[in-house]
Amino acid sequence: MYLLLKKHFGKKSTETLPDKIWGRFLFFPVFTIITIIAMIMTFQYTKNEVQANVLYSISLGLAVMNIFVYFLINDIVTSEAKLHEKEILGLQFKNQIDMYHSISENYEIQKKKSHEFKNHILCIESLLEDHEYDKASKYVRNISNTFIGEKNVINTNHVIINAILNTKYQEAISKNIVFVFKVNDLSKIVIEDEDLVVILANLLNNAIEACEKCEEKKTIKLKFVIEENLIVLSVKNTCSHLIVYSGNEIKTSKKDEPEMHGIGIKNIIQIVEKYNGEYVIKNENNEFSFSIIIPL
Repeated sequence: MYLLLKKHFGKKSTETLPDKIWGRFLFFPVFTIITIIAMIMTFQYTKNEVQANVLYSISLGLAVMNIFVYFLINDIVTSEAKLHEKEILGLQFKNQIDMYHSISENYEIQKKKSHEFKNHILCIESLLEDHEYDKASKYVRNISNTFIGEKNVINTNHVIINAILNTKYQEAISKNIVFVFKVNDLSKIVIEDEDLVVILANLLNNAIEACEKCEEKKTIKLKFVIEENLIVLSVKNTCSHLIVYSGNEIKTSKKDEPEMHGIGIKNIIQIVEKYNGEYVIKNENNEFSFSIIIPL
């Protein structure tokens, strides 16, 4: 009965309610069945028609109550599904806003650098006109080191992916996290931009947060390539605590917004399934990995 009830309401809706709640919902139907069976067994002991009618009335009342409970469960499941969907949309919106802010900030930084670069050129031109060649050479070396240190290091030929990966790369480096990556030309990727934001932002945010809690080795390994007509994405990071994957959910010791963390993982899984992809989650030797394969 438990399985039939969950199957009737559908996978998407029932995922929003834990098994404990479904077990409570079953109490009244099971109680009704037991009560009706008990009354049927006592019909032969009824002394008059009045007693029989009372038993029939109780049975009918319980049946009506079960119908009421059914519609109540349906309303609860529907409400929970809508609430869960709002939470997912809220998290997606937050990720997109954060990423758009990062892109906007990078754009402003690039504008500022362009202005500074123009000033550098004018300064070099002035030094050359004054035949200050040694000073000009030294000046060029200094600004070259500055621009080399600030340039975007990851290029996939995809604007959105570049923006996300370079932003997270700089964030990781600023937190003394070693960020190792392998990418290739992702210009032909079939995943929509908003889905890319959700997947990459969640995976890399979780990886950075996990590395921040590590006292010693802090490493993130990213692989995002297209090979043999497959999109392959893998994010591995060192972690200082056990991460358990159970029932389509990540169970962690994370105390900061654990609900949103769980929703983020579910979002990734839903997007992978949307593109008929597959995923593997592992936690071995203090390293957590989330690998995704999606057909091109």
